[in-house]
Amino acid sequence: MSERYDKGMEVRRAVLGNDHVDRAELAKTPFDAPFQEMITETAWGTLWASDTISKRDRSLITLALLAAGGHWDEVAMHIRATANTGATPAEVREAFMHVAIYAGVPAANHALKIAKATYAEMGVEI
Repeated sequence: MSERYDKGMEVRRAVLGNDHVDRAELAKTPFDAPFQEMITETAWGTLWASDTISKRDRSLITLALLAAGGHWDEVAMHIRATANTGATPAEVREAFMHVAIYAGVPAANHALKIAKATYAEMGVEI
């Protein structure tokens, strides 16, 4: 693997947690391995590895974009990642309020519903 892949795996584990990454790695097959390698190198090894903006800010941007795009499974995953990135529930709520104005109330409403359920699963009081 490349240096970017190694850095990406390090960052991916720091953000999403070892349990999540271990499950994803165990589920990887020859069919999706090239895709997993690509996202580890690009999303995690390039974008998330950059220190231009904080992991907290990246987390909030990512959540807003995922909600705006209706990528609900990823919203829950990145809500769980806030435990590692430092984004607070209040900041996540504000990001979703931006989604309401700029991408639509239904998307923000559903993202807030997912956030509430995910925080409850995490034992985070909101």
